[in-house]
Amino acid sequence: MNTHLAVTPLISLLAGIMILVMPKLLNFIVAAYLIAVGLIGLFGSGALRVS
Repeated sequence: MNTHLAVTPLISLLAGIMILVMPKLLNFIVAAYLIAVGLIGLFGSGALRVS
């Protein structure tokens, strides 16, 4: 059985939960999300997949 785990949706989910829990950190969370997604886009998520 192969399990495919995508990283970007997990980052989005965690960022959304953090914004709900701590709305004052919105700017930091959005910045961290954009940096993480940008790095994943540049370097690829091939090494981060669970099979």
